[in-house]
Amino acid sequence: MSINKYIDHTLLKPESTQEQIAKLVSEAKEYDFASVCVNPTWVSYCANELSGTDVKVCTVIGFPLGATTSATKAFEAKEAIENGASEVDMVINIGLLKSGQYQVVEDDIRAVVEASGDKLVKVIIEACLLTNEEKVKACELSVSAGADFVKTSTGFSIHGATVEDVALMRKTVGDKVGVKAAGGARSLADAEAFIAAGATRIGTSAGVAIVNGEVSNGGY
Repeated sequence: MSINKYIDHTLLKPESTQEQIAKLVSEAKEYDFASVCVNPTWVSYCANELSGTDVKVCTVIGFPLGATTSATKAFEAKEAIENGASEVDMVINIGLLKSGQYQVVEDDIRAVVEASGDKLVKVIIEACLLTNEEKVKACELSVSAGADFVKTSTGFSIHGATVEDVALMRKTVGDKVGVKAAGGARSLADAEAFIAAGATRIGTSAGVAIVNGEVSNGGY
């Protein structure tokens, strides 16, 4: 698979303007990325602009903290899909995972999976806030709840993806689900390292730089 089809071309900053979202969409069309990943308020716009292309619209649920209720996450996912999203990236309830309330965390993920029907669900475990044991548990719960992907990071916490986390997540889930490395890919070498470690999708704002063999100074 060509590198461009690994990339979720991402713009999630709260201050993002419509002009910036339009540029994101234009770049996604030009480079034929896997998707654009935007906040829910931009889903309808992006779905309309990308109609007739094979670039998907991905959005984020319970973002970036994961601490909203399951009912809220499920509603948010359902509305996003009605607005044109075909992929949703949800944040787990990190505090409840760290409290050992595993069934509640699994049920939270399952609520979004069920609300999303046949659409792709990626589960953001926010690996930088977890111990290795917690990372493994979060991945296991995601698989058990029926998610399609596990994802390293929101890009809004301490740091983004690491090669070590991607490798651990891939080892945990085997070939059952995808692994998305998010945040930290700023060059083709970064992207290739994540892919070698087991990533099947890369969330980054540096997609254009990556496919052009350049290095981006962007933070995500």
